[in-house]
Amino acid sequence: MSPYWLNDSCSPFTPVKSSCTLGNIASYAINVTSAEDIAAGLSFATDNNIRLTVKNTGHDFLGRSTGQGSLALWTYHLQSISFLDYNGGGYAGPAIKMGAGVPAYKAYSAAADRGLRISGGYCPTVGIVGGYVQGGGHGALEGLYGLAADNTLEFEVVTAKGEHSKATPTENADLYWALNGGGGSTYAVVLSQTTKAHADGRVAGASLTFNNTDEDAYWKAVSSWQTLLLNVDSIDGFNTFWGLTNQTFVLYSAILPDNNASAIAKSLDPFIQQLQDLGLEHTYEINDDATYYEHFARYTPSLPYGEYSTNSVIGGRLIPRAVVRDSLPALIGTFRNITGTGSRPFRINGIASNVSHARVGNTAGSNAVLPAWRESLYTTNMDVYFDADAPMAVISQLQAEMNEKQDQLKVLTPGSGAYANEATFDNPEWKQDYYGGNYERLLRVKRGYDPGHLLYGPASVGSDYWTVASDGRLCKT
Repeated sequence: MSPYWLNDSCSPFTPVKSSCTLGNIASYAINVTSAEDIAAGLSFATDNNIRLTVKNTGHDFLGRSTGQGSLALWTYHLQSISFLDYNGGGYAGPAIKMGAGVPAYKAYSAAADRGLRISGGYCPTVGIVGGYVQGGGHGALEGLYGLAADNTLEFEVVTAKGEHSKATPTENADLYWALNGGGGSTYAVVLSQTTKAHADGRVAGASLTFNNTDEDAYWKAVSSWQTLLLNVDSIDGFNTFWGLTNQTFVLYSAILPDNNASAIAKSLDPFIQQLQDLGLEHTYEINDDATYYEHFARYTPSLPYGEYSTNSVIGGRLIPRAVVRDSLPALIGTFRNITGTGSRPFRINGIASNVSHARVGNTAGSNAVLPAWRESLYTTNMDVYFDADAPMAVISQLQAEMNEKQDQLKVLTPGSGAYANEATFDNPEWKQDYYGGNYERLLRVKRGYDPGHLLYGPASVGSDYWTVASDGRLCKT
C-alpha cells in the first residue's frame, strides 16, 4: 500500500501502548472465504449506508483498496489454484483457475510444475486476479501473449446486487469486457479468474548496467537504447524492463521466450558495441533457463516476496512508437529534465513489448484495455523515494512533483494515456488518460451492475459520483 493512503495509520509494528489513528485504513474487514461472505458484506454496507472497499493483496497507489471508516471485503485468502482443459469463447486449451488472492509467485510455480506458464506481473506478491488484471496487467510475457487482460477466459463474481454469477464472452459479456482492463473495484467483486495457460519452454534472458561517466556519451547511449527498442519491437516475445536516472541506466531484465542465450545476444550485441564505441564501461550478462519460472526467479531476488519498497510515489505514461521514431531528441530532453530536477531524485522505468492487436491476436473493442496500449512502444513507470518515516508534507510535495513530471510526458504524447495502476490518483484528466474512448461505455456497464455506486475508488469509472468528506464518508456530488 502506498504510504500516501496509509496516512500515518496504525500498523502491526506500532507499540501496544502507543496511541495512533486508523487514518485511511478500513474500520472493519470481512475475511472473505465464499460468495456468501461477499453478498452479506454488500448487503450490510447498502442497508446501513456504509462506505465499502475491496482489498486483495493491497498493492495500490491509487487508494482504491482502502478507505477511512469503510467496511472492507478482504479477498486475500481465496487461494485456490486448479488447472483444466478449457473449451469455450473461441479458445480451446490449458487454463488455470485462480482464487482472487493468489499472488503471482504461487501461480507461476504451480504452472511450472505442470509444464505451463501464464501472464502475470513482475512483483511476485501482486494478486493476479484483482486490480492487476482488471487494470490491464503488464508483465514479462506480454510480448508473446499480450496483457493479462488479453488472456482472461472468465471471471466468477458477486455483483453489487449480491448476485453470484460468471462473466464470459457469452454470459454477462458487457461485464466481462469491463473487468478486462476497465479498472478494479468498480463493476463487481471478483472471486476467481480463469485464464489461458501456455506451454512452457526455454527462456533467454539478459541484464545490463552502465553509468553516466560522460554526460554526452551517456545520453547518446540512452537515445540509442530507444532506437533499439524500435528494432526489437518486431520480435515475437521480446520484452525489456529497464530504468534510468541521470546517473545510471539499468536493464533489470530482458526476456526472449522459446529461445536461447545466443538469440537474445544477437538482438542486444549491436547496442553493446555502441556502448563500447562511446567509451562507456558496462556490465552485461546473457543466459537461458529451462522454464519461465526459473527465469523469473533469476531476476527476482528474495523470492517469494521480492525486493520492492513501498515508500515511493508513482506516475507514468504510455510512449507511442511514433514519438520514439519521430521525436526522439525531444523525448530524451524530457527524460533529462525529469531525472535532473526535483526535490529528490526521480527515476524513469520502462517496460517495452509489442502488445498491438496484430501481435496479441484480438481486435479493437474485444476488452476494455486502454486503446493507447496498442500503439505504445513501452509504458513508463516513474518513481521517487522518500524516507520510511517521512511526514505527510513530504509525500504530498512529491505527489505534486510527480504530476508535473507526468504532464511533461503528456505534452510529448497527445492522445496517448497511462497505465492507471501506475499513475497518479489526482490527475485532472484521468478519464481520458486512463480509459480513453472506452469511458462512456464503461460508465454504462458500471450503472448497469452497480446502480448505487457502492463500489468506489479514486480515478475509477463513475468515481466523480462521490466526493470524499474529511472523515472518509462518501457524499453525493
